[in-house]
Amino acid sequence: MRTLKNLIVKANFIGIVVLVSSSFLFIQSCKSEKKSTPVETAAEPKENVIEIITENMDFQMPDTIPSGWNTFRYKNQSPQTHFFLVDKYPEGKTSEDAEKVIGPVFDSAMKLIMEGKPEEGFAEFAKLPEWFSEVVFVGGSGLLSPDQVAETTINLKPGKYIIECYVKMSNGVFHTSMGMTKDIVVKPVDSGNKELIADIAINISSTDGIVFNDSINSGKHTFSVFYKDQIVHENFVGHDINLVRLDENANLEELENWMNWADPKGLIEPAPDGITFMGGVNDMPEGNIGFFTANLEPGKYALISEVPNALSKNMLKTFVVPE
Repeated sequence: MRTLKNLIVKANFIGIVVLVSSSFLFIQSCKSEKKSTPVETAAEPKENVIEIITENMDFQMPDTIPSGWNTFRYKNQSPQTHFFLVDKYPEGKTSEDAEKVIGPVFDSAMKLIMEGKPEEGFAEFAKLPEWFSEVVFVGGSGLLSPDQVAETTINLKPGKYIIECYVKMSNGVFHTSMGMTKDIVVKPVDSGNKELIADIAINISSTDGIVFNDSINSGKHTFSVFYKDQIVHENFVGHDINLVRLDENANLEELENWMNWADPKGLIEPAPDGITFMGGVNDMPEGNIGFFTANLEPGKYALISEVPNALSKNMLKTFVVPE
C-alpha cells in the first residue's frame, strides 16, 4: 500500500472542488431620466453590480454575465456559512461532471477521514479524472457568515464557468453535494466597469504570507488582493483572503484549525463561536488581482487564508480598528 505522503504528493496537482448552483440577479446602470421641466437633470445612476443570494443551498444569480471587471454583491440569507468560488473547467465539462464525477470522490474521501481513516481517505483522490488537474480557480468571495453581505470584484474573460461552495454540513457532506453548483456564461460583451482603486493593498504569497498595512481606521474600505504567487497547499487548495471580525470569546487556534477543510472538524458547520466572516477574495492564479469592500467598525479583526497551519505561514494576521 502506498503511504499517505506518497498519495499527497501524487495528488498535489489537484485543487478542491465540487461546484456551484443557483440563478443570478444582474442590475444594469440606468439611463438618465428626463424631468417634465425643459431643463434635463441626470438621475443618480444605479450601481452596476451582480447580486448573488443564498437562501438555502443555492445561488440565485443570472446565468449570463458580461466579461471584464464585475462586482458581485453576495447576500447570505441562509443559516449556514458560505462562499462562492468561480472555476474554469476544461472545454466540454460542466457542473454535471462536477456533481456526478468529482463530488462522489470528495464525499467518499471525507467520510473516511471523519471515520479516522485518513490514509484511506486521501487515497480516494487517486480516483479523480486526469482532466481535473486542468481546473483553474479564478476568484470569488471569501467566507461569509449568515445574514452578512460581501462585495468582491474580479475580472473575467469570456467563456463558460462553474460556481461552487464547498463548506461542509455538520455530517461532513460538502455543500456542493447539496446543490451549490451552477454553470454560468461570461459573454464577450464587456461590462464597461473599471478596475477599482483600493485604499488598502494586500499582497499574498507562499513565501511572505499576507502582507498589508494594519493601521486601519473605521469606515468603508476597498481592499486590493494581489496574488504574488499561487501554490497547492497540503489540503490541495491554494491560498486566499478571508476577512474575519473577532468577538471577545473568539479563539484564534480554533479558527486556524477550522480553516483546513481536510481536518475532520475543518470548514464544517457550525463555524467557531465569536467569529463573523465578512468576505474577501477567493483563490486566484499567480499575478492576478481582486478587490473586496467592507465597512469596519471599531474592534478586532483578522485576515486568514484557507490553508493548514496558517499562522506559521504568516497567513493569519490580526489587526485592531480603533475607536
